[in-house]
Amino acid sequence: MTTPATRAGELLRNARFTASFVFHALREDPVRLTRLAAQRLAIARRARRHSSSSAPRPPAPSSSAKSQDPPQHPAIGTPLTVLHHLTNSLPHTQSGYTLRTHAILQAQRDAGLTVHATTRPGYPLTIGALTARHTDVVDGIAYERLIPAWIRRNKPRRLADAAAQLAAVAQRVGAQIIHTTTPAATGEVARAAAETLGLPWVYEVRGLPEETWAASFPTAQDRAAAASSAEYRERRDRETELALAADAVVTLSGTMRDELIARGVPAERISVVPNAVPAALLEREHPTTTEARTTLGLPLGLPTGPATEPLIMGAVSSLVGYEGHDTILRTVAELRSRGLDARALIVGDGVARPDLLALAAALGLDQTVAMLPGRVPPALATTYVAALDVVLIPRRPDRVTRLVTPLKPVEAMAIGRPVVASNLPALAEACGGAGVLVDADDVPAWADAVERLGKDPAWRTERVTAGRAVAESRTWAHLIATYQTVYGHARENRS
Repeated sequence: MTTPATRAGELLRNARFTASFVFHALREDPVRLTRLAAQRLAIARRARRHSSSSAPRPPAPSSSAKSQDPPQHPAIGTPLTVLHHLTNSLPHTQSGYTLRTHAILQAQRDAGLTVHATTRPGYPLTIGALTARHTDVVDGIAYERLIPAWIRRNKPRRLADAAAQLAAVAQRVGAQIIHTTTPAATGEVARAAAETLGLPWVYEVRGLPEETWAASFPTAQDRAAAASSAEYRERRDRETELALAADAVVTLSGTMRDELIARGVPAERISVVPNAVPAALLEREHPTTTEARTTLGLPLGLPTGPATEPLIMGAVSSLVGYEGHDTILRTVAELRSRGLDARALIVGDGVARPDLLALAAALGLDQTVAMLPGRVPPALATTYVAALDVVLIPRRPDRVTRLVTPLKPVEAMAIGRPVVASNLPALAEACGGAGVLVDADDVPAWADAVERLGKDPAWRTERVTAGRAVAESRTWAHLIATYQTVYGHARENRS
């Protein structure tokens, strides 16, 4: 257990680092710091409003997120000890990245590996969790925080300090391999620590940060300019250099593997581990749409039977422009023009949320038709998915969305909901033939697909059954052997 003296020391170090971070940020980019602080405050306010609402809550899950000393697990033989160095993690960040990480760590532990995890220097203080503990334990997985005493102005010195902190953890836990992920700022620290200790290291390319950055600009013209800029090339080169230097590379899909090969990464060093789900998600009995909506206080329609319930479509996602959530609202407007009681449920928060609210108003969709509750507690995420008749993944056709596969399709299919997605290579691969693919910009086609799923029970059942089969083939229990093979190759390449 953390003693009062230890806790006081954590808080003192937090305060020193925070003061240093703010001072450094004010010197580097005060406008950006102010903007990020305002965004963080707005998100926190919306989260508090949601958590204090009167909507009923389902029973708390058996897993917990708390700060304490990690429980001890009995060793199985002489397991490989793996140190995962991460950008962020539960419980402070809920995203596809952190959910994938947590599932991997649990599955590796259950397979007999000894796993440890650290997060990037300063996290989660850098996102506003100023009183954060220096170790959080979630479902028995410990996430250790690397909190520097201060931030150095000199970037090479900052990297050296971070690498020294990580190397010290690696030595303390007896790490035999370091496993890190994109972006480069995270990967470079892990690489430096591994090289200091002479350890093999694995780079997991979970995204293409330069493409995500370019896709964040508001207009097609701005996105094209970003994609031809020097900053884009610098970001791309940093990622490519790390993938070339790693002892082994993991990525999420065939589309991303092909991109890495095109950049010169040897094919034999690349392994694909697609997004997957815990077996428990498939084994669990999920609520019907009516049960989920009752739990969440969502519209049920007229009290004459399930057939009169509204057709609710949407997504549980980060709200950023390239996700294309405006298509959900336009599809609802199209279906309502056809006389259907169609409604949108778009759960999550992000920079695109204000624009989505404005679009809903412009389309004449009130708050009972276009429901955007904001960020919700993690324990409710699957209940919101279960409340949907159809899960829509209308990603905009950018380069990043053509290459990078999301977690959302396989989760929806595991919960038993049909998926309609943009007809992009990455999404086609993620859906495994079970999703309904539609051209991203063809709103009438989106409406046709959703309407048919609502009116044709046989076709809906066919899609749900196919989705279930895809999800069953993509559980972490099935895929964890690939990581064990990757670690073996990495150690061979280093020796």
